[in-house]
Amino acid sequence: MREKSIAVIVVAAGRGERASANGESEPKQYRRVDGVAVLERTIDAFLASPQVSQILTVIHADHGERYAALGLSDDRLLPPVIGGESRQSSVLAGLKALAPMRPDLVLIQDAARPFVSTALIGDVVAVLAQLDGALPALPVTDTVKRSLDGQLVATTEDRNQLFAAQTPQGFRFSQIFSAHMRASTVRRQFTDDAEIAEWAGLRVGMVMGDRNNIKITHPEDFVRAERIIHGDSLMETRVGTGFDVHSFEPGDVVWLGGVRIPYKFKLNGHSDSDVALHALTDAILGAIGEGDIGVHFPPSDMQWKGAASTIFLEHAGKLVTERGGRIVNLDVTIVCEGPRIAEHVPAMQGVIAATLGIATSRIAIKATTSERLGFIGREEGIVAMASASVEVPRVD
Repeated sequence: MREKSIAVIVVAAGRGERASANGESEPKQYRRVDGVAVLERTIDAFLASPQVSQILTVIHADHGERYAALGLSDDRLLPPVIGGESRQSSVLAGLKALAPMRPDLVLIQDAARPFVSTALIGDVVAVLAQLDGALPALPVTDTVKRSLDGQLVATTEDRNQLFAAQTPQGFRFSQIFSAHMRASTVRRQFTDDAEIAEWAGLRVGMVMGDRNNIKITHPEDFVRAERIIHGDSLMETRVGTGFDVHSFEPGDVVWLGGVRIPYKFKLNGHSDSDVALHALTDAILGAIGEGDIGVHFPPSDMQWKGAASTIFLEHAGKLVTERGGRIVNLDVTIVCEGPRIAEHVPAMQGVIAATLGIATSRIAIKATTSERLGFIGREEGIVAMASASVEVPRVD
């Protein structure tokens, strides 16, 4: 029985502008990760698979010299073809170029996914023995909200039915070629090739994706790519601490951990006086050497009067992300005689997690009293202490 021929289309026709940073003008597929261009890594991943018969790269019309400069050479590597204005039209250009060769199967791969494994390629190909199409996908672990206007939540999706698609997406060549030709005649842009296959009535299966099979889209993804290559050797862990205290004044509500808690007093301060989030923000800022809240949000600036302290916390989290880092864990201790904290801890964890984009399992919130000693014992105010553990790229 003749072994099936498998062609690969590597889609590299985009300008790659979203991944640019600090004046970087090189398209992301030609930028280097650990000395090797992203596109070259992607092509090499398929050359490493003995199942692959041919590889065709679809490039932008302006990138001919960049592609040639990669110096790629292999008997299975076909001359590149020029793509279109959209990903969909670029894939169709690749399919048309392969048509005279009549491959049995075709794998369609984003150039910006340089870490596809030989095992994942094999898993996708295996499904094509039974189905018309296949793609790797990962279960969605975050809670997903649907909104009609980007502001109000309309509904919460059942994440047990949601999966994040990856590439390579594999198909029987004649079927996906026909589906793409039909799709090119309708006034609609499809998000990926599997959607076109679904629209055309083809049966598409899924295999378990790979969390390292990332798509490089934003500048911080290059940091993650380096980490995949080198492991954690390029990262270092830093720890910051925060401390804050606010006195009570007449009122009926306190804000703690981003949660509104009815009480016989309120806290005195320039913003909403959320002593827990202030300490936590200072801990994160301290871990990355960025001073304290007062540096970024001076109390002399009236725009912050009465402001929600989640604004300060979100800013600190963004500074970590901009450095290519991540928050490992947060620990907050609130010291007060009242209000009672324990029943509000899950809500506080939820607010902090949503503000920083991390899991609630990375957030610890504890409460204690001062055993009726000192100003806390006299119910004159609240103290909060916090620590933050943050991973950031190593700076030698």
